[in-house]
Amino acid sequence: MNAPSAPRPPAPPAPPALVARGLSKRFKTGRTHIEVLKSVDFEALHGDVTMVMGPSGSGKSTLVAALSGLLRPDAGSVSALGEDLWRYKAGRIDRFRLDHCGFIFQGFNLFPALTAIQQVEIILKYKGFSRSEARHKAATALTEVGLEMRMNQRPSELSGGEKQRVAIARALAKDPSLLFADEPTSALDGESGQVVIKLLQRAAKSFGAAVVCVTHDPRLESYADRIIHIEDGRILGDRRVVATASSLDQSRHSPVLVGA
Repeated sequence: MNAPSAPRPPAPPAPPALVARGLSKRFKTGRTHIEVLKSVDFEALHGDVTMVMGPSGSGKSTLVAALSGLLRPDAGSVSALGEDLWRYKAGRIDRFRLDHCGFIFQGFNLFPALTAIQQVEIILKYKGFSRSEARHKAATALTEVGLEMRMNQRPSELSGGEKQRVAIARALAKDPSLLFADEPTSALDGESGQVVIKLLQRAAKSFGAAVVCVTHDPRLESYADRIIHIEDGRILGDRRVVATASSLDQSRHSPVLVGA
Protein backbone atom coordinates (compact mmCIF):
# COMPACT_ATOMS: atom_id res chain seq x y z
CA MET A 1 0.00 0.00 0.00
CA ASN A 2 1.40 3.32 -1.01
CA ALA A 3 2.05 5.87 1.66
CA PRO A 4 -0.17 8.95 1.43
CA SER A 5 1.51 11.76 -0.41
CA ALA A 6 2.54 14.80 1.55
CA PRO A 7 0.23 17.80 1.18
CA ARG A 8 1.38 20.32 -1.35
CA PRO A 9 2.65 23.56 0.09
CA PRO A 10 0.44 26.56 -0.65
CA ALA A 11 1.30 28.45 -3.82
CA PRO A 12 3.32 31.58 -3.17
CA PRO A 13 1.34 34.81 -3.49
CA ALA A 14 1.48 36.49 -6.88
CA PRO A 15 3.83 39.46 -7.05
CA PRO A 16 2.23 42.90 -7.03
CA ALA A 17 1.27 44.31 -10.43
CA LEU A 18 2.72 47.69 -9.44
CA VAL A 19 5.37 48.62 -6.90
CA ALA A 20 6.54 52.22 -6.44
CA ARG A 21 9.21 53.32 -4.02
CA GLY A 22 10.14 56.86 -2.99
CA LEU A 23 8.19 58.68 -5.70
CA SER A 24 8.75 62.43 -5.61
CA LYS A 25 7.60 65.11 -8.01
CA ARG A 26 7.65 68.89 -7.89
CA PHE A 27 6.50 71.56 -10.30
CA LYS A 28 7.88 75.05 -10.81
CA THR A 29 5.50 77.96 -10.43
CA GLY A 30 7.21 81.28 -11.01
CA ARG A 31 10.31 81.36 -8.81
CA THR A 32 9.14 78.67 -6.43
CA HIS A 33 8.62 74.93 -6.56
CA ILE A 34 5.60 73.02 -5.30
CA GLU A 35 6.32 69.49 -4.09
CA VAL A 36 3.33 67.41 -5.21
CA LEU A 37 4.60 63.93 -4.28
CA LYS A 38 6.81 63.46 -1.25
CA SER A 39 8.64 60.11 -1.27
CA VAL A 40 5.51 58.01 -1.82
CA ASP A 41 5.52 54.19 -1.63
CA PHE A 42 2.68 52.33 -3.36
CA GLU A 43 1.62 48.81 -4.37
CA ALA A 44 -1.32 47.46 -6.39
CA LEU A 45 -2.34 43.82 -6.85
CA HIS A 46 -3.83 41.92 -9.75
CA GLY A 47 -7.57 41.45 -9.20
CA ASP A 48 -7.85 44.43 -6.85
CA VAL A 49 -9.66 47.74 -7.23
CA THR A 50 -7.43 50.25 -5.45
CA MET A 51 -9.07 53.60 -4.78
CA VAL A 52 -6.76 56.59 -4.39
CA MET A 53 -8.73 59.25 -2.55
CA GLY A 54 -7.93 62.73 -1.37
CA PRO A 55 -8.89 66.40 -1.75
CA SER A 56 -8.19 68.43 -4.85
CA GLY A 57 -4.48 69.17 -5.12
CA SER A 58 -3.46 66.27 -2.88
CA GLY A 59 -1.26 64.65 -5.54
CA LYS A 60 -3.47 61.70 -6.43
CA SER A 61 -3.59 62.36 -10.20
CA THR A 62 0.15 63.04 -10.26
CA LEU A 63 0.72 59.72 -8.48
CA VAL A 64 -1.29 57.79 -11.08
CA ALA A 65 0.50 59.59 -13.92
CA ALA A 66 3.85 58.54 -12.45
CA LEU A 67 2.68 54.95 -11.92
CA SER A 68 1.42 54.61 -15.48
CA GLY A 69 4.34 56.08 -17.40
CA LEU A 70 2.63 59.35 -18.27
CA LEU A 71 4.76 61.62 -16.04
CA ARG A 72 8.38 61.02 -15.10
CA PRO A 73 8.99 61.44 -11.36
CA ASP A 74 11.93 63.50 -10.11
CA ALA A 75 12.99 60.63 -7.82
CA GLY A 76 11.94 57.07 -7.04
CA SER A 77 11.18 53.94 -9.03
CA VAL A 78 8.16 52.14 -10.48
CA SER A 79 8.12 48.40 -11.14
CA ALA A 80 5.19 47.68 -13.47
CA LEU A 81 4.55 44.00 -14.24
CA GLY A 82 8.11 43.35 -13.08
CA GLU A 83 9.68 45.96 -15.37
CA ASP A 84 11.60 48.98 -14.09
CA LEU A 85 9.43 51.43 -15.99
CA TRP A 86 11.35 54.68 -15.68
CA ARG A 87 14.71 53.29 -16.78
CA TYR A 88 13.29 52.99 -20.30
CA LYS A 89 13.36 55.66 -23.00
CA ALA A 90 10.14 57.42 -23.94
CA GLY A 91 9.39 55.21 -26.95
CA ARG A 92 9.68 52.01 -24.92
CA ILE A 93 7.40 53.44 -22.22
CA ASP A 94 4.84 54.38 -24.87
CA ARG A 95 4.91 50.79 -26.14
CA PHE A 96 4.51 49.42 -22.61
CA ARG A 97 1.39 51.56 -22.10
CA LEU A 98 -0.05 50.47 -25.43
CA ASP A 99 0.55 46.78 -24.71
CA HIS A 100 -0.37 46.57 -21.03
CA CYS A 101 -2.31 49.62 -19.82
CA GLY A 102 -5.85 50.92 -20.17
CA PHE A 103 -6.77 54.52 -19.33
CA ILE A 104 -10.12 56.09 -18.44
CA PHE A 105 -10.34 59.84 -17.78
CA GLN A 106 -13.14 62.07 -16.55
CA GLY A 107 -13.10 64.00 -19.83
CA PHE A 108 -13.65 60.79 -21.86
CA ASN A 109 -10.91 61.75 -24.41
CA LEU A 110 -12.97 60.65 -27.41
CA PHE A 111 -12.37 61.81 -30.98
CA PRO A 112 -15.34 64.00 -32.04
CA ALA A 113 -15.38 62.75 -35.65
CA LEU A 114 -15.25 59.01 -34.88
CA THR A 115 -18.14 56.69 -34.10
CA ALA A 116 -18.13 54.58 -30.95
CA ILE A 117 -16.84 51.51 -32.77
CA GLN A 118 -14.12 53.54 -34.51
CA GLN A 119 -12.98 54.92 -31.13
CA VAL A 120 -12.22 51.35 -30.02
CA GLU A 121 -10.91 50.08 -33.36
CA ILE A 122 -8.21 52.71 -33.65
CA ILE A 123 -6.42 51.53 -30.50
CA LEU A 124 -6.58 47.91 -31.59
CA LYS A 125 -5.10 48.77 -34.98
CA TYR A 126 -2.17 50.48 -33.23
CA LYS A 127 -1.66 47.23 -31.33
CA GLY A 128 -1.31 45.38 -34.63
CA PHE A 129 -4.72 43.79 -35.07
CA SER A 130 -5.98 43.48 -38.65
CA ARG A 131 -8.94 45.59 -39.71
CA SER A 132 -11.38 42.67 -39.39
CA GLU A 133 -9.97 41.56 -36.02
CA ALA A 134 -10.13 45.10 -34.68
CA ARG A 135 -13.74 45.50 -35.86
CA HIS A 136 -14.77 42.21 -34.22
CA LYS A 137 -13.06 42.93 -30.89
CA ALA A 138 -14.40 46.50 -30.83
CA ALA A 139 -17.97 45.34 -31.48
CA THR A 140 -17.65 42.70 -28.75
CA ALA A 141 -16.29 45.22 -26.25
CA LEU A 142 -19.08 47.72 -26.91
CA THR A 143 -21.73 45.01 -26.71
CA GLU A 144 -20.42 43.88 -23.35
CA VAL A 145 -20.68 47.38 -21.88
CA GLY A 146 -24.26 47.64 -23.15
CA LEU A 147 -23.71 49.80 -26.25
CA GLU A 148 -24.58 47.32 -28.99
CA MET A 149 -27.26 49.71 -30.29
CA ARG A 150 -25.01 52.80 -30.17
CA MET A 151 -21.90 51.63 -32.03
CA ASN A 152 -22.35 53.98 -34.96
CA GLN A 153 -23.04 57.11 -32.90
CA ARG A 154 -20.51 59.91 -32.52
CA PRO A 155 -19.76 61.50 -29.13
CA SER A 156 -22.13 64.40 -29.73
CA GLU A 157 -24.98 61.88 -30.01
CA LEU A 158 -24.15 60.05 -26.76
CA SER A 159 -24.96 60.81 -23.13
CA GLY A 160 -22.18 61.32 -20.61
CA GLY A 161 -22.60 57.80 -19.25
CA GLU A 162 -22.50 56.34 -22.77
CA LYS A 163 -19.34 58.28 -23.59
CA GLN A 164 -17.66 56.90 -20.49
CA ARG A 165 -18.70 53.37 -21.43
CA VAL A 166 -17.12 53.87 -24.86
CA ALA A 167 -13.94 54.92 -23.08
CA ILE A 168 -14.12 51.81 -20.89
CA ALA A 169 -14.68 49.55 -23.90
CA ARG A 170 -11.68 51.16 -25.61
CA ALA A 171 -9.53 50.58 -22.54
CA LEU A 172 -10.64 46.98 -22.00
CA ALA A 173 -10.74 45.74 -25.58
CA LYS A 174 -6.97 45.23 -25.57
CA ASP A 175 -7.11 43.15 -22.35
CA PRO A 176 -4.92 45.37 -20.14
CA SER A 177 -3.13 44.04 -17.08
CA LEU A 178 -3.11 47.55 -15.59
CA LEU A 179 -6.18 49.79 -15.70
CA PHE A 180 -5.95 53.43 -14.58
CA ALA A 181 -9.05 55.56 -14.04
CA ASP A 182 -8.79 59.25 -13.10
CA GLU A 183 -12.09 60.59 -11.69
CA PRO A 184 -14.11 58.36 -14.06
CA THR A 185 -17.48 59.18 -12.46
CA SER A 186 -17.12 62.89 -11.64
CA ALA A 187 -18.97 64.08 -14.75
CA LEU A 188 -21.75 61.51 -14.42
CA ASP A 189 -25.04 61.23 -12.55
CA GLY A 190 -25.29 58.69 -9.74
CA GLU A 191 -26.80 55.89 -11.82
CA SER A 192 -24.27 56.21 -14.64
CA GLY A 193 -21.45 56.43 -12.13
CA GLN A 194 -22.51 53.14 -10.55
CA VAL A 195 -22.51 51.44 -13.94
CA VAL A 196 -18.97 52.67 -14.57
CA ILE A 197 -17.53 51.55 -11.23
CA LYS A 198 -19.21 48.14 -11.55
CA LEU A 199 -17.51 47.71 -14.92
CA LEU A 200 -14.14 48.58 -13.37
CA GLN A 201 -14.76 46.14 -10.53
CA ARG A 202 -15.68 43.44 -13.02
CA ALA A 203 -12.43 44.03 -14.91
CA ALA A 204 -10.50 43.27 -11.73
CA LYS A 205 -12.55 40.34 -10.47
CA SER A 206 -13.24 38.51 -13.73
CA PHE A 207 -10.05 39.20 -15.65
CA GLY A 208 -7.41 39.92 -13.03
CA ALA A 209 -6.58 43.50 -13.99
CA ALA A 210 -4.98 45.70 -11.36
CA VAL A 211 -7.37 48.66 -11.29
CA VAL A 212 -6.14 51.96 -9.82
CA CYS A 213 -8.92 54.53 -9.57
CA VAL A 214 -8.47 58.14 -8.50
CA THR A 215 -11.63 59.58 -7.02
CA HIS A 216 -12.99 61.94 -4.40
CA ASP A 217 -16.44 60.30 -4.49
CA PRO A 218 -17.10 58.45 -1.19
CA ARG A 219 -19.95 56.49 -2.81
CA LEU A 220 -17.35 54.40 -4.64
CA GLU A 221 -15.67 53.11 -1.48
CA SER A 222 -17.95 50.07 -1.26
CA TYR A 223 -16.57 48.82 -4.60
CA ALA A 224 -12.92 49.00 -3.53
CA ASP A 225 -10.64 46.26 -2.25
CA ARG A 226 -8.21 48.81 -0.92
CA ILE A 227 -8.48 52.51 -0.15
CA ILE A 228 -5.46 54.79 -0.05
CA HIS A 229 -5.87 58.32 1.30
CA ILE A 230 -3.36 60.87 0.06
CA GLU A 231 -3.04 64.46 1.19
CA ASP A 232 -0.37 67.09 0.64
CA GLY A 233 1.70 64.62 -1.39
CA ARG A 234 1.86 61.95 1.33
CA ILE A 235 -0.11 58.76 1.93
CA LEU A 236 -1.95 59.20 5.22
CA GLY A 237 -4.06 56.04 5.17
CA ASP A 238 -3.96 52.60 3.54
CA ARG A 239 -6.60 50.00 4.37
CA ARG A 240 -8.15 46.93 2.83
CA VAL A 241 -11.94 46.78 2.58
CA VAL A 242 -13.87 43.70 3.64
CA ALA A 243 -16.27 42.77 0.83
CA THR A 244 -19.93 42.77 1.80
CA ALA A 245 -22.52 40.36 0.46
CA SER A 246 -24.23 43.21 -1.40
CA SER A 247 -21.06 44.37 -3.12
CA LEU A 248 -20.21 40.82 -4.18
CA ASP A 249 -23.71 40.40 -5.55
CA GLN A 250 -23.36 43.67 -7.46
CA SER A 251 -20.11 42.42 -9.00
CA ARG A 252 -21.66 39.11 -10.06
CA HIS A 253 -24.57 40.82 -11.78
CA SER A 254 -22.70 43.67 -13.46
CA PRO A 255 -22.27 43.50 -17.25
CA VAL A 256 -19.82 40.94 -18.60
CA LEU A 257 -16.70 42.50 -20.04
CA VAL A 258 -14.30 41.51 -22.76
CA GLY A 259 -11.96 38.69 -21.81
CA ALA A 260 -8.62 37.57 -23.16
